[in-house]
Amino acid sequence: MLERRGRFVVASELFAPARGAGGRTVSGTGGQLAVDPARSRSRAGDLVLVRLVAGRRGGRAEIVQRLGRPDVARDVIEALMLERGLRRRFDPAVERQAREAVGAAEGRRDLRELATFTIDPTGARDYDDAISAERLADGRTRIHVHIADVAAFVATGSLLDREAQRRGTSVYVPGGVEPMLPPALSNEKCSLVPGEDRFAVTVELDFDGPRVMRAAFTRSVIRSDERLDYARVDRIFAGREEPLDPWAQPLSLAREVARALAAERARRGGLEITSAEPDFELDRSGHVRRLTLGAQTESHALIEHLMIAANEQVAKLLEERALPALYRVHEQPDPERVERLIEQLASLSVPTPPLPEHLAPAAAGELVGKISQAVDAYVRSSGRGRLAFGALILRSLKQAYYSPRNLGHAGLRSARYCHFTSPIRRYPDLICHRSLLSAIGAGEPALDATRLAELGQWTSLRERDAVDIERSADDVARCFALLREDPERLWDGEVVGVIGAGAFIAFGGGYEGMAPVRRMRGDWWELNEQGTIFEGTRSGRTLRLGDPVRVAVGSIDPPRGRVDLDVV
Repeated sequence: MLERRGRFVVASELFAPARGAGGRTVSGTGGQLAVDPARSRSRAGDLVLVRLVAGRRGGRAEIVQRLGRPDVARDVIEALMLERGLRRRFDPAVERQAREAVGAAEGRRDLRELATFTIDPTGARDYDDAISAERLADGRTRIHVHIADVAAFVATGSLLDREAQRRGTSVYVPGGVEPMLPPALSNEKCSLVPGEDRFAVTVELDFDGPRVMRAAFTRSVIRSDERLDYARVDRIFAGREEPLDPWAQPLSLAREVARALAAERARRGGLEITSAEPDFELDRSGHVRRLTLGAQTESHALIEHLMIAANEQVAKLLEERALPALYRVHEQPDPERVERLIEQLASLSVPTPPLPEHLAPAAAGELVGKISQAVDAYVRSSGRGRLAFGALILRSLKQAYYSPRNLGHAGLRSARYCHFTSPIRRYPDLICHRSLLSAIGAGEPALDATRLAELGQWTSLRERDAVDIERSADDVARCFALLREDPERLWDGEVVGVIGAGAFIAFGGGYEGMAPVRRMRGDWWELNEQGTIFEGTRSGRTLRLGDPVRVAVGSIDPPRGRVDLDVV
C-alpha cells in the first residue's frame, strides 16, 4: 500500500534500482516515488514509512523509518496504526511530565486495610478498577469500586492533559497498544497493581439486593491484594480452583451483588446480546502464535455490572447537582428500524414479541430489549445464529456518543449514565472525575463547561476511529493466524452478514471472511427484500443469516485483512 497520511506515506514494497530515478523507488497502489538510496537501510520488500519531499520534478521521498517485513503480523499492524494517523510515541516533554507527576496524598481516606482485588484480561497492564466488598451488620452488602485517580497526576490544561485530550482514548491492537497516557502513568503510577499503595477515587455503594440504598464518593489510598484475570475467576466460580484469603469472601459477595444486578437489568429490559472477542497471542518475533475466541463469561459480567452501577451513581450525582459533565448517551431507536428488525427476524423464522400497532420511540427501546432477550433464549435453545442475530439487533440501534446533555442510555435502560470507571484509557472518564471531585470538595477546580459540547463530539469521533483501527488490526492478525493452518482443510462456520456482494462468514473459532457472490457457483443468487437471505433463482436454495455452512479458504490478503471464501 502507498497512501498519503499528511506528510507521510506507508509503502509496502521497496524496489531498486528504478530506471531514470537515480536511486530507489517506493512502490504501491498509489504509484512510485523516487527515494535517496543513501538514506535507506531497507531491503527489497520492506515495510517503510516515508516522508514526501517537495521538489520541481516531484515524486521524491525520504525513508523516515523501516517498519519491518510484510510477512510479520506485528510489523503490518504497526504500519496500519501509522497509516491511520497514530503517533506511536509521546513527545519527550509529555513523557518527562508523566515521570515527574506526583499526586497529593493529603485528605485521602485510607482504605488499605480493605481486602481488594482486580479482575482484568490476562495480558492487561493498565488496571483502572479494583473491588472490595463486605457484609454489613444489617445484612446489606457494601461494594467499594476503586477507580485510578488519574486527575491527581494530570492537571487540567497541562501538556499531559492536552495530549490525553488529543488522543481521546487508548487503542488496543493484537500485541500492542497506543495509550492515551504515557506508560509512566498508564502502566505504573495510576495502574492499581497488587501490593503497592495507589491513589484512587472510591465509589462506596450499599446494596439491598440490586438496589443502591446509599452512595458515597471519596479520594482514597488503596492497596490491591490480588491481581485476578477472567479465566482464573471463572475457574473459581466453577469450583476448579480455591479462592484465597483475604479476597475469597469479598469475591463471593461481589458475585452475589452482580447476579442481583444482572437479574434486575433483565427485568427492566436491558439488551442481552451474545458476543465473542478474538484474543491473539504473538511470539517474540511478532508472529501470531494463537487465536482464541473469548466468550463473555460470569467473570466478565461481574465486573460489567459493578462498573455500570458505579457509573450510574456518579451520573446521578452530577445531574442532580447540575454539574458540567460528559454523559454517555444512547438514544432510543427509531421505531421504523425496530419494525424492520422484527421483519428481518421473522424472515429467518426467529420468534419475537408482538409488534404494537403504534410504536413510540420510548416503547421502541423497551421492545428492542425484549427482542434481544427473546433472541438470546432462541439462540440458546436452537444453537443457531449465535453471532448473526446479535449483530442484526445492534445494527438496528443508534450509535452511543458523549454529550453534556443527559438523554439516557437506551441499551442499559438507564435514565442517567456516564463513563467514569476507565480514566486511564478514556478522556470522558477523566472529565467526569474532575467534575465529581470538584463537587465533593476534593481539591479539583470547577469544570469549564464552555467546551464540553466540542469535547463530546471530539471524543466520540476518536472512539469511532479507535474501534475502526482495532477491527482492522484484528482482521490483519486473523489473516496471519489463518496462514498457519492447513490450506486444504474445510471449515465449519456461520453466516453472520449478507450484502449484495456476498456473505460474511465466521468460521474456525475466531476467523472471519467473505464468500463473494461471484465465487458462489451453480446458481444466480439474489438478496431478499429484508437483506437476510440469498436465494438461488434456479435451484430455490437459500443461504440465510445464522445458517451453518462449510467453507474452504480461497485467498488470504494479510495487509488488507481480507479472506475470500468458497461455500462448499
